[in-house]
Amino acid sequence: MPEEMTGKVGRYYLSWGSGNPPYPIHRARNVLLIEFLTNQGCRVGWGLPSRPSAARAGVTNYGKNCFAFVEGIGSFVSVVSLVIDKELEYDTPALDVNCPEECTLCIDSCPTGALYEPLRMNPHLCIAYNAYATPGSIAIEGPEVLPLELRESMGTWVYGCDVCQQVCPRNQAKLKAELPPNAFLEYMADDFQLEKILNMTDEQFSKVSNLLMMNYISDKRYFRRNAAVSLGNQGSQEAVPALTEAMQDPDELIRGRAAWALGRIGGSQAKRALESNLSRETSEYVIGEIKTALAMS
Repeated sequence: MPEEMTGKVGRYYLSWGSGNPPYPIHRARNVLLIEFLTNQGCRVGWGLPSRPSAARAGVTNYGKNCFAFVEGIGSFVSVVSLVIDKELEYDTPALDVNCPEECTLCIDSCPTGALYEPLRMNPHLCIAYNAYATPGSIAIEGPEVLPLELRESMGTWVYGCDVCQQVCPRNQAKLKAELPPNAFLEYMADDFQLEKILNMTDEQFSKVSNLLMMNYISDKRYFRRNAAVSLGNQGSQEAVPALTEAMQDPDELIRGRAAWALGRIGGSQAKRALESNLSRETSEYVIGEIKTALAMS
């Protein structure tokens, strides 16, 4: 994975884009399999939950972090479930958890405490959920404003989160493998500089949504919102000019999140930007964010 994307976008979403449009390799497999089944006289449908279906089919087993694992591969797998109207020869279900009994690395490493015991997770605390469960999302509707108490814990993640998979012993062979650069992701990487996401254009939003599986977010303002939080957590003074510019954005959500990021970064330049904007801000929401940021800085 290119460095620009590491720690910002979950690997699963990047893997769905590794190929040429309109059907990158994983999507092409689905299309070709459906065509094959249809040609065999099957009716094909969707709708089953993928991880339980894969375990019942004997394809995967479980990890304590709630992910599906394949022996010898780990949890960096893409699972798709199809429903057909034909009887097949059944495999033995693999509903067991094959993690080392004493290992709790995934639970201990969860930044927000969303993963609180084996196979138990509070989605409302999950970084991935809070990153892309937004108003209008095709996945699930979520809040417009990220909860204040979760922002610092979200780190630099803009879309998805890999923390519980990165620390998992069952994934280390894959993570440490020497692999050639992914040419497609290298091509996309320049668009994932946080300052560029903060100032994302319609063209860039369309490119990201179409070429990668990052279409849970239906409005670019939420990518921009997430990028502002990430810049604040990155803590670099170099981001202050871009965030100061974002304080002039017509969207109050962006102004408010930029204010929080400036407070998180701190320093005299950030403080001046916050004080200057406080005197002319008209949105009660943004005024509240600026005052919170000034108390932080």
